[in-house]
Amino acid sequence: MESIENVAIIIPSLNPDEKLMKVVSGLIEAGYKKIVLVNDGSNSEHVTPFEEAKKHEECVVLKHEVNRGKGAGLKTAFKYVTETWPDLCGVVTVDGDNQHTVKDITACKDEMVKLKDTIVIGCRAFDSENVPARSAFGNNVTRKAFRLFCGMDITDTQTGLRAIPLQYLQTLIELKGDRFEYETRMLLIMKEQEMPWVEVPIETVYIEENQTSHFNPVKDSVKIYASIFKYSPIVRKLVKFAVSSGVSFLVEYIIFWIMLKLLKGRITETEVAIFTATVAVTTATYANVIARICSSVVNYSINHKVVFKSAASHRQTVVRYYILCVCQLIVGTALLTLIVSLFKVDTDFVKTLCKFVVDVTLFLLSFNIQRKWVFAGKQR
Repeated sequence: MESIENVAIIIPSLNPDEKLMKVVSGLIEAGYKKIVLVNDGSNSEHVTPFEEAKKHEECVVLKHEVNRGKGAGLKTAFKYVTETWPDLCGVVTVDGDNQHTVKDITACKDEMVKLKDTIVIGCRAFDSENVPARSAFGNNVTRKAFRLFCGMDITDTQTGLRAIPLQYLQTLIELKGDRFEYETRMLLIMKEQEMPWVEVPIETVYIEENQTSHFNPVKDSVKIYASIFKYSPIVRKLVKFAVSSGVSFLVEYIIFWIMLKLLKGRITETEVAIFTATVAVTTATYANVIARICSSVVNYSINHKVVFKSAASHRQTVVRYYILCVCQLIVGTALLTLIVSLFKVDTDFVKTLCKFVVDVTLFLLSFNIQRKWVFAGKQR
């Protein structure tokens, strides 16, 4: 009972029906003393549940004069809690449509109280028969996007049941986003600031196939995925990596073009066996090697200091980088030589275009190897 009194329940709601009071009544019966509801600009036809909640001493009702979104509602409640009850253990966010059972709310609360500094995420299973197809599909797609672009394997990315220690609320108050994308940003900031988190399995409840949800499948999904791409640490690194590679490629192509001109007529072509084909080593081969060596120095410096901000020693990262660079050079040069020879390319422009195709093919592979191995470790 002591932990119940040391935790606040937060319920943002827009145009609720009778299910909101079922949630509130269940929480009061379970012994919760601090229940914060946020009326997010509900119209006059849906204020009755809030009026009924005000009659209970356990409830506080905050109000937005106009609809501002679920994220704004959560931040309003977070701010109220930090200013009114600064000594609480934390808060539990709950949806007002009666799809979170008191048993599951309490399970998440207990786990947070036990772990103290860990965020607890109540996760539903999406393989049961009562889950609407659009909900199952949307969660699976978002889960894979989180895993691919954010490096987070979260079972339920759209759950509204989350237990959050008080120490993290100020960070979440300052977080951008006012609508459903805010909950996505909450997950991303957990990754960015290394907030520990765990999952707790909860019951999967969908009432009337979730028809009362205010989630707009198109507009809100666009905002959610935009947040993933905009704020994902991996995506941000990939963008910086692309810029770094672009600068390096520009340096490399300029040197490659210059070397083609300087070496033209000075290199005797020789035939070598590559795989099962006999190809001619041309000026393009030598020009590619010289250009890649020059650009690698530029690329390493930018990636170490700007892209991956690696705290690993230069000695370690340089060795790894050039092991990768040599392997990439061998593969890239072999492919370029093979293409030029097999297709009998004889113009500098087409040779340069062939080189571009080869380099783009190796781009994503190189990014992942540098992220996970070359510059692996804590950032500065």
